[in-house]
Amino acid sequence: MARPLWFVELIKKTFPQRKLIAQLTHVPIIGRIIDKMLFEGDDIIYLPKDSTVRRRIQVDMDLEQPVETALPSEIVHRFIDEANFHWRMNFCICRESAQCEDYPIDYGCLFLGEAAKGINPDLGKQITKEEAHEYIRKCGEVGLVHMVGRNKLDAMWLGVGPGKNLMSICNCCPCCCLWRVLPSITPDIGRKVTKMPGVNVTVTDECVGCGLCTQDVCFTDAIKMVNGKAVITDACRGCGRCVEICPHDAIELTIDRPDRLEESHARISRSLDLK
Repeated sequence: MARPLWFVELIKKTFPQRKLIAQLTHVPIIGRIIDKMLFEGDDIIYLPKDSTVRRRIQVDMDLEQPVETALPSEIVHRFIDEANFHWRMNFCICRESAQCEDYPIDYGCLFLGEAAKGINPDLGKQITKEEAHEYIRKCGEVGLVHMVGRNKLDAMWLGVGPGKNLMSICNCCPCCCLWRVLPSITPDIGRKVTKMPGVNVTVTDECVGCGLCTQDVCFTDAIKMVNGKAVITDACRGCGRCVEICPHDAIELTIDRPDRLEESHARISRSLDLK
């Protein structure tokens, strides 16, 4: 059943302790319980920001001229077209809980699918496909990063189900995103949140070691300074924020094949039923 408002307020109060809760997943029995209750069946993909794609991405192929590739947000728009029900939250629970001052608190998640009909009406509202498309465009314009997929945690805190009938489209900021816990959470859970297939982020020789990309830019703390140069670690989820923030154009994001968007769409579709 839909969660009452008092339950939502309780979640907001526990949000500052999210890293401590994430660390508990390393305790064998507790970790298995948390995984089963909150993350079972999850498959979530970070999408590179469209603004990064326009400026940086070329398809990694042996061609004389760069080839245009579809923008990652088109995956979101395709799911919006396929879904029969669209629900916009009135707020982002992460940003509201953290009292975010850098990004709009009222730009919350977009939920798709029949399960979203059970969300407490005080938390948001049903919108049309056209409104959903426009909403996602606005979220991108203010610098938010899309994460798409099946997320059992959302079904749990919203009190809806079944999980296969609920798609989460999170519009995340780096300062308050729940998934800032990825460096603290057990790898078994962390592997359920991935970068888009085929995305690679690399540091070029233009790097001067200013360190700006390491200062609360990366969701997963995947950028380290080594011998005066930035290094992208395996923790990278390919959002592209570091590409945008670099003042020396020293970080590049590439997609290895032009069919990766179709592959990403197909992968997420296998875990969901939006009809």
